[in-house]
Amino acid sequence: MFFKRHTNFAFLFAAAILLTACHSRKLTVRNIPVRVNRGPYVMVKPEKEIADKYATIMGLKRNDIQNGRLYSFIDEWMGTPYRFGGMDKEGVDCSGLVFLLQLQVYDLPLPRTCAMQVNNIKRKYEDELKEGDLVFFDFDGKQFSHVGVYLQNGYIVHASTRRGVVIVKLHDNGIYQYFSRAGSVIDPALATPGN
Repeated sequence: MFFKRHTNFAFLFAAAILLTACHSRKLTVRNIPVRVNRGPYVMVKPEKEIADKYATIMGLKRNDIQNGRLYSFIDEWMGTPYRFGGMDKEGVDCSGLVFLLQLQVYDLPLPRTCAMQVNNIKRKYEDELKEGDLVFFDFDGKQFSHVGVYLQNGYIVHASTRRGVVIVKLHDNGIYQYFSRAGSVIDPALATPGN
């Protein structure tokens, strides 16, 4: 009974937050339950095929791909079309992808929208970025209107409005000119008031 109430509350909370995801268009919230596979973060080795695939994409050696949970998650979502307010394989938006990735890979809860996610990072300079850090962009003249996740070797994964979930170089001309902020997600369990 408690679990059912808790699940219903979590769904209603997630649905309410969807009203301001990635862009400022109005969103009609559909009654689709969001399944989140959570578990404490533990680094697991990737499958050989996944390590080979993502090492090739990012110009790395296979042994550089260490986080099996991260690259399995990316592999599962790669190519999913963009859908404003989406959080499933039918379509996902940028902040929805980041929300799910941080929760399922790193077991770190984040708010659902870009504007709120940016307030949950410890800012870093670009040359300090590590795998799993968030990168924010100012598209359409709107501050922090797009978000992605830094991987390695200058690459990020994000939900592109044109191409869906894709890995690109941060310094690609089409995106880098809008880069505005980056940082690591603050673990709420370790956060101190005023941080």
